[in-house]
Amino acid sequence: MSLVLYDYLSSGNGYKCRLVLKALAMPYELRIVDIVAGATRTPEFLAINPNGKIPVLVVPGRGPIAESHAIISYLAEGSKLVPPDPYERALMWQWMCFEQYQLEPGVGTVRYWLKSLRRTPEELGERYTDRFQRGADALAVLERGLAGRDWLVGGAVTLADVALYAYTHVADEAGYRLADFPAVAAWIARFKQLPWYAPITEP
Repeated sequence: MSLVLYDYLSSGNGYKCRLVLKALAMPYELRIVDIVAGATRTPEFLAINPNGKIPVLVVPGRGPIAESHAIISYLAEGSKLVPPDPYERALMWQWMCFEQYQLEPGVGTVRYWLKSLRRTPEELGERYTDRFQRGADALAVLERGLAGRDWLVGGAVTLADVALYAYTHVADEAGYRLADFPAVAAWIARFKQLPWYAPITEP
């Protein structure tokens, strides 16, 4: 039996998991769940993840793991994507926490509203304005963090880069101009040259 990933291709959170699986050449079965159509709210899916969200990784003989950062940390345990140095590992988690609490609630949420739900800024009103600014502030922090650096932590790609890349590289779909963040844009270009890179649209 192989790992099973419940995912929605447009989701940056699911994309993180697929990137790590590809980076580590781990075989898995992908099961697409249409979150817009409410497929995560069925009794069958809620039995796997009571929180009703993707991604979910089902580990043979053990059970499901929800939340993207829990999944990728499980997959990457002891791998090249996790720094062996405790300080660098803490910095990796610092960036991953920043992604979940700052960048994803801004960039990721605005992108979902506009792209998946097809709402307009006018319809969303103040909610859009607040979330868009939160995303812009997060991108500015990321820009400063990448200034003069190839990767976020140490001299190689870590889970921090994977986690931040997932929603940052599609920030233009949320109305941001990545050209305004040259260090971020250069980092995105480097990430796309990784041998295990695959676009977000690829299963």
